[in-house]
Amino acid sequence: MLILITYDVNTETPEGRTRLRKVAKQCVNYGQRVQNSVFECNMDAAKFRQVKDILEKIIDKEKDSLRFYNLGDNYKKKIEHIGARPGFDVTDTLIF
Repeated sequence: MLILITYDVNTETPEGRTRLRKVAKQCVNYGQRVQNSVFECNMDAAKFRQVKDILEKIIDKEKDSLRFYNLGDNYKKKIEHIGARPGFDVTDTLIF
């Protein structure tokens, strides 16, 4: 299933900037960055619970926020992209 992860981390303090880097690093481990604080992640329910737990432990719930959008398996019809950086299929093979 495709999960869209978005976050807003308060970076007014050095601790906040550290949390931001940690959240971004974890999200890179699970998906593809599509905008500055937005990641598309193709994962099963167990992996989703795992990443959600990891991210919840990083953020300060008084100052930061996380949002998870479950687009399911039939997500291709739900995504429309306009502008720079053309979209891609997160299930395709990546070649480095």
